[in-house]
Amino acid sequence: MSLNWESTYAVAIALRATHPDADLEQVTLQQVLEWILALPGFEDEPALGNDEILQSIIQEWYEVTINA
Repeated sequence: MSLNWESTYAVAIALRATHPDADLEQVTLQQVLEWILALPGFEDEPALGNDEILQSIIQEWYEVTINA
């Protein structure tokens, strides 16, 4: 599956699977950026990942986690 900055939900699902024990209240935007860039299938330009996108991904990840 191809992941990019616009697929925030899919990225959040992949992060949850890859980092199931992450404390979302303690994770930094830099950590999330590094984890996203390391995801298999992530194919977007790293420079396009800004704070707003990263925060959206963290929000999706949080919502997926609490609704699981």
